[in-house]
Amino acid sequence: MAKNLGKRLLQTIIVLFCVSLLIFVLLRIVPGDAVTTMMGEHANAETIERLTKEMKLDQPVYIQFINYLKDICTGNFGTSYTLNKPVTHLLAVAFPNTVKLALLAAAIAWIIGIACGIIAAVKKNGILDRLFMGFSLLGVSVPVFMVAMLLQYLIAYKLHWVDISGVTKWTGYILPAIALGWNSAGSIARLTRSTLAEVLQEDYIDTARAKGRGRSAVILFHGLKNAMLPVITMMALQISSLLSGAVITETIFSINGIGRLAVDAISTRDIPLLQGTVLFTTVIVILGNLVADCLYAVLDPRIRKEV
Repeated sequence: MAKNLGKRLLQTIIVLFCVSLLIFVLLRIVPGDAVTTMMGEHANAETIERLTKEMKLDQPVYIQFINYLKDICTGNFGTSYTLNKPVTHLLAVAFPNTVKLALLAAAIAWIIGIACGIIAAVKKNGILDRLFMGFSLLGVSVPVFMVAMLLQYLIAYKLHWVDISGVTKWTGYILPAIALGWNSAGSIARLTRSTLAEVLQEDYIDTARAKGRGRSAVILFHGLKNAMLPVITMMALQISSLLSGAVITETIFSINGIGRLAVDAISTRDIPLLQGTVLFTTVIVILGNLVADCLYAVLDPRIRKEV
């Protein structure tokens, strides 16, 4: 396990370097100038030249990249051009909001997905199976922004149950969490249904029934216990994807999270802020994958032996 973790750490360093290089190069080959965008169209040439020197954007590209690598190795992502605040401070303020949204979305996805998957597997080829699998397919197929706007229109605008955007209290997270977790719930439901339906055909399930165990006990303690291994792995991976994939949801519902920071950085060409958000979300995804691999090895002894 320690050897495997060492390999993954080396892979992580390589991936982070490649991502850093890629985002650095892309931001500098895209047409436009960061200083001009920040100052506006009516800024004079002298001001633009002075700010360019102050931001060290007049240095050779390779020097800028080396300085950038030195800064991120010490945890310094620079200062936002538009907000004039350290990027690390902006990430620290926004990240808790993204975590709250992602955890609530994950809880909704897991509860609905696992429950629908179990019922669909038990009622295989029945009405409930077709109904739940139809809804899960709809959840996987419909884009997040469509679900978000539909919830805003029906629940917030028409029924006035919650605020249409912004988070003034905890109820403000309900609609964005449902919109964000909708897709994940469909994936979990389909995976739970397929794995549980397959497990329920195994011989040891018939043996448990022959010993007089009740139907619910057989499904929960024998079938579901063995069917949940791939589902748990997907759930661990979904945490990182929900944390990094809340861009559209946070923008639509005006939540001050990592995703909205990235959108604002793109629109204002705020290079330090965009680089910081991209690297931060990359680290989250890598850590999520690492946790999923470790969890899989802990739950399945065969994986530990292979490792």
